[in-house]
Amino acid sequence: MGARTTSRHGQAKASKIEKYLMKDIANRIVTVGDPQRARIMAQQLDKILFEHTSHRGFLTITGMYQGVPLSIVAIGMGLSMMDFFVRETRMVVHGPLAIVRFGSCGSICDAMPGDVIIAESAFAISRNYEYFQQQQQGVGEPYVLSSLVKSDPELTRLLRDGMGMVGGRVVGGAVGNADSFYGSQGRLGDDFHDCNEGLVKRAREERGAVALEMESHMLFHLAQTSTGAQNDRPPSIRAACALLVFADRSGNSFIEPQVSARMVVEATKSVFDALVKFMPIQDGGLHPEPGSVWEGK
Repeated sequence: MGARTTSRHGQAKASKIEKYLMKDIANRIVTVGDPQRARIMAQQLDKILFEHTSHRGFLTITGMYQGVPLSIVAIGMGLSMMDFFVRETRMVVHGPLAIVRFGSCGSICDAMPGDVIIAESAFAISRNYEYFQQQQQGVGEPYVLSSLVKSDPELTRLLRDGMGMVGGRVVGGAVGNADSFYGSQGRLGDDFHDCNEGLVKRAREERGAVALEMESHMLFHLAQTSTGAQNDRPPSIRAACALLVFADRSGNSFIEPQVSARMVVEATKSVFDALVKFMPIQDGGLHPEPGSVWEGK
């Protein structure tokens, strides 16, 4: 991996952070929300080379796993944080990127706490603000469901195969990604007029959703719209997502803390292995490469 050539627009900004990042974040990345999860996962790296917490609160830990560089980045929660992470990483990293989101979700299918959901595709659930304006109340739908965006099929297959060793069931399907934790996820309450009583059912019936969360759609969308080295196809980012079921939204049951901690440890190897085995066709694959900043580390 080396410094990325940028256009004039943004070149000055990139040059300032490139010197910092070009040696500190790898092309294979696991992104999580919780920094504690990132630290637990980092314990299974063969060697830690770099750790940094940015002013945005992103925790980046880079190390070696089975002879190749791998980074773990904790970004917090929500689509905006995923957008920051993907775009700014793409700005400073040369070559293809393989990114796995490893997070948690609420099941709206028969998957139970302790199971794993593989996001084969994702869609956005956005609050329709115009619906709630007094003059337009009741016109249209209070929430907009986007079309599905697929994950990378090969990286997803590797991830699914590995997660079969973790315990619990592995369920694949479409994942709804809400723009908030409450209204757009169908959580009911009396403090606001959210008009979301039928939202979960609608997500299941119209998009085949098996779970709700907040980040994978933005990751898949940006991967789909990423450009190649010459601003053309194929995409320069390939992405997949595995989610631990922390809550059953239908039966209102929740995972026990000791179970979630154990599953993170058990799943880490499967996530790392999927990234190491994944070799995009373009650019001859990912690390290791002679003469890179990782050589000899």
